[in-house]
Amino acid sequence: MSRIRDWRPWLLCVSALIVFLDRVTKHWVSRHIAEGDAIAVIPRLFRITHVENPGAAFSLFTNSPRPEVTRWMLIGFSLLAAVAVSIVLVRIGRRFSLAALSMALVLGGALGNVWDRIRTGTVVDFLEVHIVHYHWPDFNVADSCIVIGGILLLLDSLLSPSAAKEQRSGAGASEHTTRA
Repeated sequence: MSRIRDWRPWLLCVSALIVFLDRVTKHWVSRHIAEGDAIAVIPRLFRITHVENPGAAFSLFTNSPRPEVTRWMLIGFSLLAAVAVSIVLVRIGRRFSLAALSMALVLGGALGNVWDRIRTGTVVDFLEVHIVHYHWPDFNVADSCIVIGGILLLLDSLLSPSAAKEQRSGAGASEHTTRA
């Protein structure tokens, strides 16, 4: 009988590492760069900034008429999302897969940003990218991991439709034989 390695502890370590890196980088930026200032890393392309974002992604809801309500709604949504992603990770994380890794990245990113929202009401964003005349909204490590996790999940769904189909048909067959 072959024993399958359980990847869940390792995937949770990935999430914890993301939270740690997110905390360390945000702390460094908060201590070394005044809010609104920036350090040019690659002139006219990439800067490290210090922006306090009270809104959601891309500064959505920043000018909300009731900022405290918006803050707690964003916290609630983030915690709900973290719980949902955790449940999925626990269910699929027994075996290593691109989908399981993507869930670990999203979980770490969600927890990193919700930490800021609970503690201060804003999220520290500090990575600023300019491409020609386009300015990408400032982001952070947690945001990066959420986006990378989403992209990996999309790739997984596009690259392995036959594997998913086999799993569904295998699960259906075992349920059928169990009922009979």
